[in-house]
Amino acid sequence: MSIFITGATGFLGSHVARVLAEQGADLRLLVRRTSNLKNLEGLRADTATGDLRDAASLEKAMAGCEVVFHVAADYRLWVRDPQEMYLSNVEGTRAILAAARKNAIRCVVYTSSVATIGFTNNGHPADENSPVSLSDMIGHYKRSKFMAEQVALEAGKGGLRVVTVNPTTPVGEQDIKPTPTGRIILDFLKRKFPAYVETGLNLVDVRECALGHIAAMEKGRSGERYILGGEDLTLKQILDKLGAISGVPSPTVKLPYFVAYAAGLVDETFSGRLLGREPRATVETVRMGKKKMWASSAKAERELGWKTVPADNALRRAVEWFRANAYV
Repeated sequence: MSIFITGATGFLGSHVARVLAEQGADLRLLVRRTSNLKNLEGLRADTATGDLRDAASLEKAMAGCEVVFHVAADYRLWVRDPQEMYLSNVEGTRAILAAARKNAIRCVVYTSSVATIGFTNNGHPADENSPVSLSDMIGHYKRSKFMAEQVALEAGKGGLRVVTVNPTTPVGEQDIKPTPTGRIILDFLKRKFPAYVETGLNLVDVRECALGHIAAMEKGRSGERYILGGEDLTLKQILDKLGAISGVPSPTVKLPYFVAYAAGLVDETFSGRLLGREPRATVETVRMGKKKMWASSAKAERELGWKTVPADNALRRAVEWFRANAYV
């Protein structure tokens, strides 16, 4: 089977590519001229140079393939020019789907995010049917992913087979950038986590998440979306697990919401707007933290054969990888 993958140089995409390679697929990977290719080392695959913002390059790179995994996304919680994020995440997805139609692709697996799911303040796990709208999306990343997901869902109900997956919070090795979640782990290892806030995440093993993508290709229904999740944990529980794994003390001081909000405002103003660097904390991330992002993968369990697993092994591999690759 010939498969085209976007985002294979990144964290989750590299795992999707390796699982498919292990299963014997012929891979063609979209890379930009400026891409860091470290995550592709030792991977048997062809590469095609292109960009999500260049529709012609996508159509050419995809030619002759049977299946597309669109994993690439601009995943940042702060960006100086928000339009750049919408061009990649929304218009890039639209361009991928247009190229898939022209190349008679038989299945597109689109990687959305749990960020597009409707969460509540009561901590009850959300699912694919939880009420949600664009107005619920906090920040440009969430808004752009929500808009892109709507494009993918419409395409999946309009003749092109498109299956959407919504990973929760992947953790594990090869988080090369790192992602915002990887930075939580990295900041903890660097002892830059003196306090915590009351929030919660659902952590999914990145290897399991990659397998879930393949299950979506094989069993998923077009026009549907599937949450690929793992273990619901508070931030404090995550930090305690990291402490037990790494030997670094877990913080014991809990910040009140208003203090965290003020810290985010200061960091965003000075680091982001004045110095042009990505802040460690922003007002939007603090606002997002008011809701525990806990989710149910029951639909994926029923239809894809998905199985949830504890996060400990993935956290351990993440810690070991960051240390082995001189991030700490």
